[in-house]
Amino acid sequence: MVIRAQAPDYSARIKILYGAINNKLKEPGTNFYFETTDSAKNENKHAWLWPLCALIQAANEMEVLEPGQNYLQPVVNSIQRYYSDKPPLPAYQDYVFKERVSSRFYDDNQWVAITCLDAYERLHEKSYLDKAAMIYRFMMTGWDTAAGGGLYWKEGDRTTKNTCSNGPGILVALRLYQYSHDKALLQSALDIYHWVNKNLQAPDGLFYDAIKIPSLAINEKKYTYNTGSMLEANTLLYTITRDTAYLREAQRMAAAGRAYFFKNNRLPGEYWFNAVMLRGYAALYKIDKNRAWIDFFKTDAERVWNMERDNHFVGTKTAPRLIDQAAMIEIYARLQQLNR
Repeated sequence: MVIRAQAPDYSARIKILYGAINNKLKEPGTNFYFETTDSAKNENKHAWLWPLCALIQAANEMEVLEPGQNYLQPVVNSIQRYYSDKPPLPAYQDYVFKERVSSRFYDDNQWVAITCLDAYERLHEKSYLDKAAMIYRFMMTGWDTAAGGGLYWKEGDRTTKNTCSNGPGILVALRLYQYSHDKALLQSALDIYHWVNKNLQAPDGLFYDAIKIPSLAINEKKYTYNTGSMLEANTLLYTITRDTAYLREAQRMAAAGRAYFFKNNRLPGEYWFNAVMLRGYAALYKIDKNRAWIDFFKTDAERVWNMERDNHFVGTKTAPRLIDQAAMIEIYARLQQLNR
């Protein structure tokens, strides 16, 4: 008889981390969050948009585990404070709009759109689809023919096109296509996909960080989240087209990513990057049922909980960060879903 080890209680861990966020990283009586627990040393009064990109996805995954609970709406309300309607098109800026006018990043907006599309799939509330469509229109203002195409990273900054603003852009376009069947959306996804593969894919199947404009110099740094978004893009293209070339490419990337990033039984230290990578591996696992795509994430998630946790917070920073708590909530929630 085979005795299986008992699965960790991921739900209990989620509740601990979520409680820590609400107790120490949320401003009492408001919809604002803090960057870290050390507000005196934070650059801003409130959090940047980036950690809220992590928190909104974490909240969505919590509602997947607990249908009917209201984890998502408070984060949606907070993100709405970052809304900017400045020309050429509305989108979310990287800091609270009423406190100051600041930059708008294409990738920040794309992560919000991806969660909105996940929420729309669950709840069928049109407001989520409308937000994602708004962000798609905004992100496409970041496309031009420099370096042959591709989306810039930051509005108004024409010096760099990054995998992190193109990989999730593919996902936004493909997910919108699944609901509208507008072939222009599929074509824009394919245009971005082929551009990234041509300009930023390494020989091993993983992805470099960015191409500089106009020099075309490549920043060859590799990050887990870039693997995650492009891996998920291939699984989604396979789902839509049933072309097995996309599935084979996803499996090639998944094997390469595990070999490159999972060293000494651990993943690199940016939890949220790893959460995005898990999205891609989970999508592939749902297709080919290869447990190897999930098991190493479980190993790393255990290491974080056992070795990088202080009381109710996870992380290696002196002041616990909102993004780290949100990222690990997402990871534990997705692992719990895969245990079902």
